[in-house]
Amino acid sequence: MKKYLVLIPVLLVLALLTACASGPADAPDPEQAAYHKITAEEAKARIDSGDDIIILDVRTLEEYNTERIEGAILIPNETILDTPPELLPDLEADILIYCRSGNRSAQAARKLLDMGYTKIYDFGGIINWPYDTVTQGG
Repeated sequence: MKKYLVLIPVLLVLALLTACASGPADAPDPEQAAYHKITAEEAKARIDSGDDIIILDVRTLEEYNTERIEGAILIPNETILDTPPELLPDLEADILIYCRSGNRSAQAARKLLDMGYTKIYDFGGIINWPYDTVTQGG
């Protein structure tokens, strides 16, 4: 009987330590909010999947008007500061980002992650996009 009396507090302490170590059940997965670099092929597959995604072009208005990926919205990298852009109200939306060569898209992705967005996928530049685009007048 004495063994059980000693064992009960030990089990209670272990149970409390285990519960505290796991953290809240609704805590965001730190891996989920990491920077994700994907290929143009992976981005195209996501676009063609029919999933609810946002295609984000972070180039200038002039670049966007000249040529863009169909369905993309424009938020120039220079305008992404420290508050979530109005066009991106959902911090958990799947966002695929591109620019001309990949530099501005990487910068924008990191800024958005710092603001709390969790599903940011950078697929680099339109210069490496082997698929159809929308051009001015087309």
